[in-house]
Amino acid sequence: MLFNSFAFLFGFLPVALALHALAARARPDWRLPLLVLLSLVFYGWWDVRFVPLLVVSIGLNWLVARRFGARGGRWLIPLAVAGNLALLALFKYAGLLADLAGLIPGLDPPRPSWALPLGISFFTFHHVMYLVDLRAGRAPPMDLTRYALYIAFFPQVLAGPLVRWSEILHQFDEAPYDRPDAWERIGRGLTLFGIGLAKKVFLGDPLASYANPVFQAAAEGRAVSVAEAWQGTLAFTFQIYFDFSGYTDMALGLALLFGIVLPQNFDTPYRATSLREFWRRWHMTLSRFLRDYLYVPLGGNRRGLAVQLGALFATMTLGGLWHGAGLTFVAWGAAHGIGLGLGVLWRRAGLPMPAALGWLLTFLFVTLTWVLFRAQSFEAALAMFKGLFGLAPAGHGFKWRAFVPAALVALAGPTAWAAVHRLKPRPALATALALLLVAALLRVGDDANFEFIYFQF
Repeated sequence: MLFNSFAFLFGFLPVALALHALAARARPDWRLPLLVLLSLVFYGWWDVRFVPLLVVSIGLNWLVARRFGARGGRWLIPLAVAGNLALLALFKYAGLLADLAGLIPGLDPPRPSWALPLGISFFTFHHVMYLVDLRAGRAPPMDLTRYALYIAFFPQVLAGPLVRWSEILHQFDEAPYDRPDAWERIGRGLTLFGIGLAKKVFLGDPLASYANPVFQAAAEGRAVSVAEAWQGTLAFTFQIYFDFSGYTDMALGLALLFGIVLPQNFDTPYRATSLREFWRRWHMTLSRFLRDYLYVPLGGNRRGLAVQLGALFATMTLGGLWHGAGLTFVAWGAAHGIGLGLGVLWRRAGLPMPAALGWLLTFLFVTLTWVLFRAQSFEAALAMFKGLFGLAPAGHGFKWRAFVPAALVALAGPTAWAAVHRLKPRPALATALALLLVAALLRVGDDANFEFIYFQF
């Protein structure tokens, strides 16, 4: 069920909150098992067939972690990490590999048609983070309940944020309703959830009606005019931001309602004045994962310029592949790897970069490369780029007014996480939030809902 659905808002969530409050007060030892059960119910609502996959994945990885340290146990963790990545590849990339093999003359391998389990990219990376840290001596052992909750906690299991064990494990044993700021936390959680829902339904979803037709026309081989190309590209640029940051705000707000603080994941990324800064502000937990578990092990910036550039390129290319099983995603990641490498060379040369020019170049680069991320093929991307660079008819009807609210919020507005934690509880603020939630619920009720974009990854 979607966070922005009546089934979740008026069914699952109220029941989950009531059961959680009852367990926390009457039987505190039931609280964590209850959260695990609720998380599995939430996950199974999408497709119950994949619940055994999630459960077995949790069980096997926990057994590996438990075995670690025993005789012969050290080799189990690299094997488990490889097994997790192989499982991800099987479900997510088998079709891509079959397509690539089909390009070899004489080969015609069958293309797998199985469904992609929701959240598999995210819970796989959570397994990897914990096991790698455990092997390095940075992570403590967990019991099965806590490990299951770390992996499957329902606000973040489908699309993140990517949470390190150190950010959440110590919170499992806190009594959420005994804190002096318990009600303030709940209020801030509701505020975050409301802001995220509003970003999704008022800013993200409406932009889909401007982006989808243009990219669909490009996918069908039709010519895309200059006006259409810029309209579709800018629409997707702001759509994906408000869709994903809206989901993240909702996830962080939901977690607060259950006494858990998840890490911030966005910090006004479209205000970045360099590509390096953009990735420090966009999907911050993924950027941190790629840095610590891929870029640094590949050599990072400690082994000379050539190794650093190679590590950046490899990290971002693999990051692009993680986002989707398509060569356009690989190209998107590679383009960002090249862009980050050029930034390294620019800084090493000591060349100046005025902030305004840096922002413009960064925003244009990010906007243009979103075409590779969104296009269904290189042919569709080429049709879009022809329009964007003026190699197509000018066209007409560019609806610039549709982008004004989104642009103002993305470029001039504060980060929801920071704003919510700076606000002081006041009756006027509570009234405004209530009105925002009512308006968002009315919008949800008009059946104009879209799934979150990152659910497909």
